[in-house]
Formats: sequence, C-alpha cells, structure tokens
Amino acid sequence: MVIIGENIHVIAQAISTAIRDRNAKVIQDLAKAQTEAGTGYIDLNVGPMKKDTEETMQWLVNAVQEATDLPLSIDTLNPVAMEAGLKACKRKPLLNSASGKSLSKEQMLPLAQKYNCDVVISVMTDKGMPPDVESKIESIMDTVAHANELGIPNENIWVDPILLPISTAGEGQRFTVINLEFINILEDVLPGVKSTVGLSNTSNGVPDELRPPLNRTYMVMLERNKLYSAIADPLDKELMSLTRGEMPGIVELIYKTMDGEDIDLSSLSQKEIEYVKTVKVLMGETLYSDAWLES
Repeated sequence: MVIIGENIHVIAQAISTAIRDRNAKVIQDLAKAQTEAGTGYIDLNVGPMKKDTEETMQWLVNAVQEATDLPLSIDTLNPVAMEAGLKACKRKPLLNSASGKSLSKEQMLPLAQKYNCDVVISVMTDKGMPPDVESKIESIMDTVAHANELGIPNENIWVDPILLPISTAGEGQRFTVINLEFINILEDVLPGVKSTVGLSNTSNGVPDELRPPLNRTYMVMLERNKLYSAIADPLDKELMSLTRGEMPGIVELIYKTMDGEDIDLSSLSQKEIEYVKTVKVLMGETLYSDAWLES
C-alpha cells in the first residue's frame, strides 16, 4: 500500500497561515515528519488557489523539496498553479487530480501528458457522481480512453472512485460497499491502472475521536480488494502499522468479519471488538450512528 501523506493541506489554519507568511519551517517540519513516518508521496493540497498562484506554488514545492526527497502530489483545481507545481518538481510528480469533467479533460489531462507525470483521475463527470459500480466503470473507461488518446498510458493513471462520508444519510454506507466492489474489478477492466482513494473522506463529519477507527478499518478492507494507494495520515501510527503488516491478527479479524464469519466478541480484546463493529458499519450490516462502537 502506497500512502500519500495528506497533512500539508490549506484547509488547516496553520498551513494556510504558513503559506501566506512564507513560513517554510512549518511546512518543512510536516514534510519531514511524514517522510520519517514512511509515506510514499507528499500531497500538497492548496485547493483552488486564487492569489499569486505561480509564485506561491513554486515557493511551496521548493520549500518541501528542501526537506524531503520524496515525490510530490500536486493537489489543486487551478491549472495555472498545477503547471507551476509540476514544473518545479525535481522527481516525477503525481497530478492530483483530474476527472471526467469537460474542463478537467481540457485543462488537467494535457498537463499530465506535457510533463509525463502520473495522474489521478476520478470517476466524476459533468453529470456528477456515478451512482453505482457499472456507471463508475463506464465513466472511468471513457475518461481513460480520452487520456490514452492524449498519449497518457494506463501505467501513469491512478483511478479514484471518490469516497463519500459514511455519515451521509442514505448514501454513505451504500457507497462504502460500492467502492469496495469497484476497486476489486478495476484492474480487470483497465489493465495497468492503479487505484487510489482519499481515505479520510470516509470519516468526514464524524466526531474526531471516531475518525481513526473508520479510516484504519476501511483501508484494510480496500487493500484486500486490491487498492494500490491511499491519501491518508501517515502520522497515524496504528494506520501505518497496518500498512506494514505489523498487525496480522487485526487484519485477519477484519477479513473474517467481511466474510460473514460468526465472531465471538466475548473472546476478543476491546480493540478487536471495535474493529469488528467498524467492519459491520462499513459493510452496511449495522446502521451508522456516532455510537456504533458502544452498541
């Protein structure tokens, strides 16, 4: 599992302020911490970036590259900022992200071809989010075909099915199951492509203390279904332990619960019980509520 470190994100006040004030130390300390934690890429999420785009992105990329040799994931909706970031990268970067929307096809995919970089392509289209596995597959096949026509090979493409918050009424749990199936069949329908998810999206809107169990459990479930990478928090030590195979007993327990085996909770530790309950929520077997671990 390749982890793309999510922690340099403009939505965090400390990051936004550091970028505005050109305070490299705040950015570099986070880059170093994520590198030491074992992440494979550093994501630089600057959102739409509307002010001093080229200079700001160049400064950010250079500041991070002074602190780590890891490849970067350039994460912005602004094509001018995106190109500035790609141009400043010393190692082959990841363009994060493009989609099946017309504007993205016109502005982002040509940049991936121009800079010969890997690119994250989501299943989103001008019609919005495809509602089921079949429509997600149809959407991404169309967009990948377009990328291929531009000269972008499947081997440079990372597909994002888009995770919805599990707390989204009526849809969240349904999409956690849909995305497991989508990831599982993706390689069969598009040989050579990789898969990635914004893992923390699953737990958006959930109380802070309950987010890690959801993220960790769903990551293991997705990895079993052949997920290649996740944009996630490498500073979550337990999550990183799971990616390194250091918790085989927990992984086996998650698999057994996914397979519907009858688990005797009385024989388990509190942590093991929490993982079992979380799998059941993510599989839609238990209705989501903020009290799912207490039931």
